Amino acid sequence: MPIDTERDNGTVVARPSGRIDSSNSREFQSELEAALTDSDTALVLSFENVDYISSAGMRVVLLTARGLQRRRAKIALCSMNESIRAVFKISGFDKIVPIHESTAEAVTALGA
Repeated sequence: MPIDTERDNGTVVARPSGRIDSSNSREFQSELEAALTDSDTALVLSFENVDYISSAGMRVVLLTARGLQRRRAKIALCSMNESIRAVFKISGFDKIVPIHESTAEAVTALGA
């Protein structure tokens, strides 16, 4: 599961690609964990290159969000296609993790 990342001033922007499902959710989680350091203060998770996410992938997003919140770091999601956005809204994730239209909007909202 390729995840492109970039870091700027303590903010990590991560862009996974393809499908996120039970067959690669552990790899997705490992890649996210490897991308983050203790000094990072925010994560923007961009879904611009993601075609599909299952409940297993959403679980990874939730676990990542909880881990970041425990250490007082912020997280935001962005750049979702309509079907992925609908899944996140129906499941109530938009009440837990803010969802933004673009990466720039998410970075701005996190105060980075």
